[in-house]
This record gives sequence, C-alpha cells and structure tokens, in this order.
Amino acid sequence: MTRRVVITGLGMVTPCGNNTSETWDNIKNGRSGVAPITLYDSSQFTVKIAAEAKNFRPEDYMAGKEVRRRDRYQHFITAAAKEAINGSGLTVTDENRDKIGVFIGSAVAGVSSYYELLWDFFKTHDARAVTPFAVPMLMGNGGSALISIEYGMTGPSYVLTSACASGADCIGHAFDMIRLGRLDAAVTGAGEAPVIPIGIAAFDRIGACSRDNDTPKEAVRPFSKDRSGLVFAEGAGVLVLEALEVAQARGAVILGEVVGYGSTSDSFHITAPHPSGGGATRAIRMAMDDARLSAEDIHYINAHGTATSLNDAMETQAVKAALGQHAYNVPMSSTKSMTGHGMGFTAAIEAAFAALAIRDNVAPPTINLREPDPACDLDYVPHTARETRIDCVMSNSFGFGGHNASLIIRRFVG
Repeated sequence: MTRRVVITGLGMVTPCGNNTSETWDNIKNGRSGVAPITLYDSSQFTVKIAAEAKNFRPEDYMAGKEVRRRDRYQHFITAAAKEAINGSGLTVTDENRDKIGVFIGSAVAGVSSYYELLWDFFKTHDARAVTPFAVPMLMGNGGSALISIEYGMTGPSYVLTSACASGADCIGHAFDMIRLGRLDAAVTGAGEAPVIPIGIAAFDRIGACSRDNDTPKEAVRPFSKDRSGLVFAEGAGVLVLEALEVAQARGAVILGEVVGYGSTSDSFHITAPHPSGGGATRAIRMAMDDARLSAEDIHYINAHGTATSLNDAMETQAVKAALGQHAYNVPMSSTKSMTGHGMGFTAAIEAAFAALAIRDNVAPPTINLREPDPACDLDYVPHTARETRIDCVMSNSFGFGGHNASLIIRRFVG
C-alpha cells in the first residue's frame, strides 16, 4: 500500500514577488511582472522585455561571500527553499536526515555565470580570470547540492532536467519516492536565471519570443488570436513534500495533497510539440489514472499556456481529448500571462499556485485575453480571478524535446 503525500511548505521568488504571499496576491489580482530589461543593455536587440525578479537582494538570504560564489539561479533557489522549509516547520535531525531528499531542477542552470565567465576569459585568454568557484556556479545539480549541504539533508540529492517540465518532473519524482517509502520528506522544485542576451536571442531566432516591447504588461497573451510569443522570466519555486503520517506526527500544517503524476514524451521534434497533442493527452490521463479521478473531479487547470502559436492550441486540444466534454466546464488559466515563462521553474510555482487556488477557492486569471484563437475554445478565466469551489487542480507543463508532465493536487481531507 502506497503512502499519501502532502504539501507542508511553499517558497518562491518570481517576477510578481519575492515570496509566496506577495506573488500570489499579484497573481490573484492580475498584475503582470513583465517590464523592460534592466539586467543588461537590450537596446541593440529585438527583444527588450523580460519578467525579472524585482528588488531581490540575495544578501537577505545568505552571507556576502556566498552571494559571490553562487549563480543567480542558485540565489533564487536558496531564497525559495528557505521560505518553504521555514514555513513547513521541518527540522532536520540525526534521526530523519537520511530520509529527506532534495530534487531541485533547472533547464539551463548556471547559464548567466557561464555567459559572464566567457566574456571575462575571452578578454584576457588567461585562466586566472576565471573564478575558482566557476564549477559550482555552473553545475546543474548546484541548487539541490547547496540546499542539502545547508540543511544537512543526507537523502538523495540530484537534479532532473526536462526543459520547461523540469519543476513538475522533480515534484513528481519526489512524490513517487515518498509514497513508495524510500523517503519521508523532500525539498523539491526548480530555479532559473535565463535572462541573458544570448538566451533570449536564441529563442527569438526560432520565433518563440514576443517583441511587444512598447507594451510589456500586455506582451504575454496566452490563447489569444493575436498572441505573439513568450517572455523570458527568472526565479524559483520550492515545495516541501512529506508522507502524511510524518507530517501529522509533528503537527505540520497541510497545504494540499499530491495525488497524481503523469510524464510522457512526444518522440516527435526537438522544439515543436506534436500537433495532435497526443503526448500531452497521455500525460494528463496518466495523472488522472494515478489519482483515480475522473474528468468531473478536476475543478481547475493551471495551463502551461506559453502564448506561443503552437503550444496553446496543442494544449487546448490535449485537455479536450483527455477530459472529453467536461473540458468545457473546467476553468483553465495561464498564470504565465503574469509571470512570464521561466523555463523549468514556472512548473514549480504553478504547482504551488494549484495548492493556493484550493486554499482560497479562486481560479487566477489569464490576463490580456482579448479575442481567443478559434482553436482555443475553453474557459480561460479572462482578465480577472474567479471565486469558485476548488477541491482538485491539474497543473500541466510541457517542454522542448517533447517532455510532458501533469500533476494533480487535491484539497487535503484527513
């Protein structure tokens, strides 16, 4: 018999806020985090907007020397993990440390440090120009390793990377490890800092980025007929998952229960989703089967909803294929209309939004949705949040390479 797995901690740094409460307040109120780029001079580039973390001070979460030794994506993970762990009340002891895992993903890891280090190196062609902390700054597993070291968690610690599904797959993996009894708890999620010139230029070259530089707050328009592409975002999302009996034994506040996870591959194209949405449909059905739920049990869907031409129509088709006629009765919104698209980390914050939607009985909006694409004909909660009873949420995440992941989170009933 498998164990039940519950959420006891949430932490995040996003373009909409530097903690969970600030972010969620802005999401519920439809406030966009997209703005002109400040991290570098974008005047010579075609894309001049991004969803940056604003007024974020890594010095508030770690010593000054650690700030200098860590990549920006690791700064975000450190801050989000601290909020999640402190909020959960989880204490690491000699008795439980081996049964706590850390699975914090990233699609591009320390790419911002790599970009800066290359510039410094090519200016001098001198190896001494490279910081001795370059390797840990670049490591894809750096986020997980730093958290396990800082808190003394000696269970398994590693990273899953599946592009924009990374955060969801890390959460799903942690869910599996706990319910199978291999772990009692896990710190899981993802972090990214991809707002660098070459990263945005690369996505712009394949036609994925919005160039609506003059109207940044309106640039991300998921499911709209006039959608123009995604906007890069940075930040981190971290959740604390625990076996139900472990959380109850220490009197933890339970924020929700993870009940289903599905993961598939399109096996089709390195960047484009399969036009039929078959892989996404299978992931959604797998999560529903895992949770032993029917279509009618799903009360809200947090969509992947990137505002790219291919994704939004494909996801709409996949949801209809998986849920049948009931798809038209389920509110489905894209919070990326406000947060932008942060590669792997948005999957993690969207799982957190699922738990918060259940807590507050509110479906957050899809802002900027003026005229839906005819191929996108579901209920996308346009413009303003909707108060409605929500007991069960599906969160979908799809990534380049054909990676599909779906999580289902339910209201906890003891």
